[in-house]
Amino acid sequence: MTGAALIIAIGAQNAYVLRQGLRREHVGVVVAICALSDVVLIFAGVAGVGVVSALHPAVLDVMKYAGAAYLAWFGLRSLWSSRRASGLTASLPRGAGSVALTAVALTWLNPHVYLDTVLMLGSVANQQGDAGRWWFAAGSILASLVWFPTLGIGARALAPRLAHPRTWQILDVLVGVTMLVIAALLLFS
Repeated sequence: MTGAALIIAIGAQNAYVLRQGLRREHVGVVVAICALSDVVLIFAGVAGVGVVSALHPAVLDVMKYAGAAYLAWFGLRSLWSSRRASGLTASLPRGAGSVALTAVALTWLNPHVYLDTVLMLGSVANQQGDAGRWWFAAGSILASLVWFPTLGIGARALAPRLAHPRTWQILDVLVGVTMLVIAALLLFS
């Protein structure tokens, strides 16, 4: 659920997948780039954080509190965003190369992806113990592999609802509350 909440949270990457899904332009390319990138980043976070925590066990405590602070900030930011109504607008049509390059940039040049996927998921995963962290990683990867195709392919069916700013406000509230709950659970686990 933590992995899914971080992946589902609407940001630049998910908004781009939605836009491409609404337009039915190169959706497979965008979905593949986003999902495969998440797999690599989740694995790097779980493995990398595990190596660092084995060498310096206190790092997990620091990451736990930093992760909880980040989740709380993310949740409050989502709640703050829900105050104003804004809808999703589609961009002008582009070729597959341009679309792929944008998807790569929105994924790999976005500092939030490293905070969310590598640092946050890595630190939460490593709170689960040696065996549990890989089950956590598997669940997060599964969430990503289900989310991106669902978002890209399902966007066209959701187009009428996504045009309403109220939908985005409700989504921001749900994401905000989820992040605050996860931050509290992380702090008190």
